[in-house]
Amino acid sequence: MKVDISKSGSGARIRLGGSMYVEDSASVREQLIGLLEEGIINLTIDLSGLDYVDSSGLGVLISIHKRCLQKGGKMVITGLRGMVEELFRLTRLDLVFNVSQQ
Repeated sequence: MKVDISKSGSGARIRLGGSMYVEDSASVREQLIGLLEEGIINLTIDLSGLDYVDSSGLGVLISIHKRCLQKGGKMVITGLRGMVEELFRLTRLDLVFNVSQQ
């Protein structure tokens, strides 16, 4: 799994690539929590490079979304496609998250 982070002021763009399994979720969670602790509270998570995400990966995204909101920030999901987009629709997470087609 690949994680690419670009910071800008109080925001960051995070590009996730490959497959996000339970083994990867803890590392991604730590990196995203680190951003929030640095005061970066507006996150754009680009999933266009993500081929697969399991339930633990979805749990990380839900948890980080909640933390962003608690800190007065926001989280936007972009690049949903293929199996990942289908999973978001089946679980109705596309209604929970702010999803953009950028």
